[in-house]
Amino acid sequence: MNEKKKARLRRASKTRVHIREKGAVRLCVHRTPRHIYAQIISANGATVLATASTVEADLRTEGTGNVNAATKVGQLIAERAKAAGVTKVAFDRSGFKYHGRVKALADAARENGLEF
Repeated sequence: MNEKKKARLRRASKTRVHIREKGAVRLCVHRTPRHIYAQIISANGATVLATASTVEADLRTEGTGNVNAATKVGQLIAERAKAAGVTKVAFDRSGFKYHGRVKALADAARENGLEF
């Protein structure tokens, strides 16, 4: 495993420890060069309450690895979280920097009713 990935995973584990101490439901984001994924995970980490990603057929109409796609995923995950009865979450960016697609997803989720 290269040093860049090790550093990202180290940052992610530190964040997850803090979220676990809070006992909060978390919005976990993962990005690859081609896709972006978002999950709402329960406070105990045992169940996934809602998911959204650019892999889904309705979000694959245009590009999937850009800011516009991340915004659509953010809107969709907020709608699905509301349907699951979740309004307040902790944002788990999985060690990725908070800019670009990760920031676009977070802003879209906030605009559509998620609090974090």
